Formats: sequence, structure tokens, C-alpha cells
Amino acid sequence: MYNTKKKPMLNKLIVFMLLIMAMTFTVFAGEAEAGEISHMYATFWSLVPPLVAIILALITKEVYSSLFVGIVVGGLFYSNFNLKQAYLTILTNETDGGLLSKLSDSWNVGIIIFLVILGIMVSLMNKAGGSAAYGEWARNKIKTRKGALLSTFMLGVLIFVDDYFNCLTVGSVMRPVTDTHKISRAKLAYIIDATAAPVCIIAPISSWAAAVAGVVSGVNGLDLFMRAIPYNFYALLTIVTMIILTVLNFDFGPMRLHERNAQLNDDIYTTPERPYADCSDGEVTGKGKVIDLVLPVVVLIISCVVGMIYTGGFFDGETFVNAFAGCDASVGLLLGSAGALLITFLIFIPRRVLTFNEFMSCLPDGFKAMVPAILILTFAWTLSGITGLLGAKEFVAGILANNVGMLQVLLPVIVFLIAIFLAFATGTSWGTFGILLPIVVPILDPTSEILVITVAATLAGAVCGDHCSPISDTTIMASTGAQCDHINHVSTQLPYAFTVAVVSAVNYILAAMIQNWMINLPIAIVSMVVTIFILKGIYDAKEKRA
Repeated sequence: MYNTKKKPMLNKLIVFMLLIMAMTFTVFAGEAEAGEISHMYATFWSLVPPLVAIILALITKEVYSSLFVGIVVGGLFYSNFNLKQAYLTILTNETDGGLLSKLSDSWNVGIIIFLVILGIMVSLMNKAGGSAAYGEWARNKIKTRKGALLSTFMLGVLIFVDDYFNCLTVGSVMRPVTDTHKISRAKLAYIIDATAAPVCIIAPISSWAAAVAGVVSGVNGLDLFMRAIPYNFYALLTIVTMIILTVLNFDFGPMRLHERNAQLNDDIYTTPERPYADCSDGEVTGKGKVIDLVLPVVVLIISCVVGMIYTGGFFDGETFVNAFAGCDASVGLLLGSAGALLITFLIFIPRRVLTFNEFMSCLPDGFKAMVPAILILTFAWTLSGITGLLGAKEFVAGILANNVGMLQVLLPVIVFLIAIFLAFATGTSWGTFGILLPIVVPILDPTSEILVITVAATLAGAVCGDHCSPISDTTIMASTGAQCDHINHVSTQLPYAFTVAVVSAVNYILAAMIQNWMINLPIAIVSMVVTIFILKGIYDAKEKRA
């Protein structure tokens, strides 16, 4: 089993950062006054707080304190190092970036309630025996590791309406199957994450399509979204990469260590950081069968779709597509999951699968299971809010706006790289394309193919940066769904995401030259497959020499 010694680095880092803050405060405190506009607004310094959180998380392997330190740095920067103002900025709703402000935001609260209800649903299915029955059925039907991996991938593709829903549902359903076939939790988290946002961003009927359609003006947003799908190289090549890696039974980077440790040592966690290792699925007290897992999940999917189109006005006369385009995903998922919980009650109690007391005991159990995800999300939202107060998006958008006169052949790849950086630093893909698309769309000919390619590059870069970022909510939920240590998920996923991003960047240059998706897409797929085979050859050669 892989093991590591606890490093004293964390304490040294914290002491070092406190000394730096104290020195900085000494220099600036005399000049700063509460209420002044931040001297760091819309400058490079506005990106420092999320970068601090990301770097600390990767170094210390501890996400809670890293996010908190990033929030503190951001609060100090925003308040010009006025301690009282920083304290109020971080904790209250004096601004729209503070902790209280984020926890009183209806969208965020809707997502938290959705998480809690999903946790309750998972707890119910486990206690009823539905998960155990499904696991036994799957063990008999799915005979190989490849079958388990491909089944997880297919389920992720099928649940395309929303990435949050995808992450938690796929994880809860497939964990027993992947555990049986000795698939590491890091690999499960990667598959969940790679079939969440990358699938949603190429699905015309999804909350993501609705978000994209809602931020562009002057053109048909949904039509532009659909035309951009064949050029969304990062999303499409991520799917290609998953399939090829599974078929070849090949992994690289830190993921290789996790997978080998799972197969050889029967340890699906690998590192000492295993926050869910003691989180059992709970005692099975019910008389559940496979239907007691499948039916609640199907009901949950249907209910969430109905909830989303309801918020979009479908039952008031809107078309199905327009209802999705205008839906409120947070409210829709909340309504759908709450309805599914009520229906599950009617499925379980009258059939005596669970007693009333057993059913009610799952409510606090489900909530407790989601506490780590809620805590990380709350910190991530607060960090993102304070980064917004510092003008990080305006800074990056300004860079893009000042360089629109560059050769159009380089514009898609430039936008792709800027979107990656912005999404990585802020942890939000929706916020990224929400800022960049209104800049990109007006500066290009609405009838040109280069507009479609550049929009696709914006969406692809936003998903890529979000995919890589430790402070991204979808990355956090993928870790939660797989019950994988969050930093393990981030560190094992980064090499995969980076490889796909490099291949995508090269293909955006080619796409701007050729401007024909029927030619560009096959080239992109072939280049991705060739890259994977080259990597496999390198690793095979190393093993032969070892």
C-alpha cells in the first residue's frame, strides 16, 4: 500500500503566510481607509487569492484551510488591508462576495438543498437494500473492469441534463460496481467529472445549453450553441480519451499509481487521505430489490427534468426547447429532487421496504454525508465572490478586448487559453463564458464560421479550466459522488485534462485555418488517439527498461 509521512510543511506555510500578511499590513495599514476602492481592482493581483488557495491545496493536500487562506487574502486585498473591513467583507453580506451573502443567495441555497436531498435518497436506497441488490446484480452481469468502466461512462452520458445531478447520481449508483472490480476512487471520480460538464456542454437539452443561450445577444443563442458542438474539441476529445484509455487499459501520471494500487493491493484509496473510508453505506435493514434502486433513480431523473422545464415556463405554453433554454436549474433541481423524495416515500413505505422510523432516520444520515461537499462549496463560492469583488473577470476580459485585432487565425486558441485560465482561477465555467461570450460574439461577423469556432473555443476553455480547478463546484461534486479525497481527484485528473487541452489548442489553430468541422473534427480525434498511443509507447518503454 502506498504511504506517505506527514510533512511539517503545512505549519511552516501558515506561519510564513501570516508573517507576510503582518508585514504587508504594517506597510499598507497606515495608508488604507475603509470604503476605498481596492488598489488591486482589475489588476493581476485580483487573481492572487484563488491562485493562493489552489497552490496551497495542491501542496498541503488540505482543501478547507487552503480555501480559507485564499478568502482571507482576498478580503485583505479588497479592503486595502483594513482589518475591520476585511473581517466584515469576508463574513457578512455588506458586499455580494461575503460568506453570509453567498449562503443567502437563492441559487446557492437551492443547490445545497438539492445536495442534501440527494444524500437522503442515496441513504434511503442503501438502507432499503436497493444498492446492495443492484451491486449483486451488476457483479453477475458486469464481468470485467472494462465493462464496469464503460458502464459508468455510459450512465454518465445518459444523465446529461445537469452536471451536479450527474456527479452525485452516477457516483452513488456505480460505486459498488467499481469497488467490486478494484477500480480506484480517483479513476471513478475522473470518469464522473469527465462525463459531467464535458457531456452537458455538448447536449442541446441541458442546463448548460440554457445558460449559454441566455448570455448571448443579437443572435439565436441555442442555434449558435448547437453549431458550436462539433468544434467543442475539449469536451469531445475528453470523451474520446476516456474510451481509448479504457479499451487499452492504460493510465498515466498519478492515476497510474492509484489504479495499480487498487488492482495489486486491493486499496481503492491509495493515500492516507481517505475522508470517506469510514463512511459505510449504512446497515441494510430493508427488503429492497434492484427495482428499489432503479425506480428512485428513474423517478429522480424524470422529476428533475420536469422541475427544470417547469421553471422555464413549459406548462405555461413554452416549447420544450425554449423551456430548457429559460429554466432556473437550481430551482428546477430542488423541485424535482423534493418531488422524487416524496415519491420514494410512497414507493418504500406502503410496500414495507422500510419502516417509517427507518425512513426518517435516513434524513440526518443523508445530510451528514453531504457536509464535506457543502463546506467546500461554501468556501469556494465565497472565494469566487471575493475574487469577483476584486475585478478578476474585468481584468481578464480587458486583456481579451485589447487583443481582438490579432489575426483571426489565432483568435480561437487565444480565447481558449484565456477561458482556461479564468475558469481555473475562479472555479466557474458559467461565470467564464458569461463574461467572455458577450465580448466575443459582437466583434465577429454573425454569419461567419470563425464566430462559431471562437464560441466553441470559449465554451471548451471554460469547461477545461473548470475541470482542472480544485475550487470548482463540479470538481468538488465529482469527488463527493465518487467518495474520493478531493485533492487526489484533482492531482490525478490534471495530467489527463492538460493532455486533452494541448491537443485541443493545436486543433483550434487548424480549425481557424480550415473552418470546416467535417474535416477538423476527424483530425482532432485522430490526433488525440495518436497522442494516447505515443504516451502508452513511452510508458511501455520505461517499464521494459525498469
